[in-house]
Amino acid sequence: MNFSVVVSQFWPLLINGLALGFIYVLISLGYTMVYGVLRLINFANSEIFMVGTFATVIVSRNFFGFNQNTDPLHGFRLFYTMGLCLLASMLVSGVTAVLVEIVAYRRLRAKGTNRLASLISAIGVSIILQEGVRILTHSVPMSNPRLLRKFSVVTIGDVGLRVDTLIVIVFAAVLFFAVDRFVTKTLLGKAIRAVSMSEETSKLMGINLNRVISATFLIGGSMTGAAAFLYEMVYENTKYNVGFSIGLAAFTAAVLGGIGNLRGAFYGGLALGLTEQFAAAILGTQWKSVTVFLVLVLVLLFKPNGLFGEAVQQTRV
Repeated sequence: MNFSVVVSQFWPLLINGLALGFIYVLISLGYTMVYGVLRLINFANSEIFMVGTFATVIVSRNFFGFNQNTDPLHGFRLFYTMGLCLLASMLVSGVTAVLVEIVAYRRLRAKGTNRLASLISAIGVSIILQEGVRILTHSVPMSNPRLLRKFSVVTIGDVGLRVDTLIVIVFAAVLFFAVDRFVTKTLLGKAIRAVSMSEETSKLMGINLNRVISATFLIGGSMTGAAAFLYEMVYENTKYNVGFSIGLAAFTAAVLGGIGNLRGAFYGGLALGLTEQFAAAILGTQWKSVTVFLVLVLVLLFKPNGLFGEAVQQTRV
């Protein structure tokens, strides 16, 4: 164990942990929103993230024709290109999430099957998506061209805050609070919360369940797609199984905060991102996945409702 690195590298670890945590926050929204409405874990959300990363890479490489030797962009062209990559990732991930709901959940829900059948169906769709992309890409990783020149915006102590890290933190925070306000204040958001409280009562009040559930999947999938874009902007590579470890970490973040609770997902994602970064610095990078598993096991053992589980229980009443 190397505790001295925490002192010498505290600020870089803190900033990188926050950036990673905000990516987890957006992905965990896909788990949290679906669970809040259907009381089911959407295990295909990790593959929805993977699809979003490939959408970002394909648009930048095939649509715009950029490659690894392309110089970073500037000005309007940079905003235009990154905006289209973000839009493509969110759109593809959102549509994929809705298709998963239609294929894996809707017919089973209409037939009144138990939740285990829907869970198995979601796992099957997850395997189909992952293996389909593996076959199409021949298991070869894909690199995303560097569109943004990664310079330091401000200096904290002796550490420069890179522009891509700053964009991840600010943009992800804005997206989360936008979703939180949407669910809290809009008519559709109120319908989502009503279905979360009671499906039967929602039907009696005239709420279209299929429409609300599809909207929930669309919003959660779009946020996962935004996380995929931010991930590509920072790490610049993807492969068919990229969603496995990221999805597991985001699921752990959702459980840590209290799955089904939006604000719990926020704090859980940040906490896990920071924990993972500092644990990797102390124990070594090979312990990152072990740290995630350990946090998940400890939460399930000692506080299975998560840090903000009371709000989830209140919603279920």
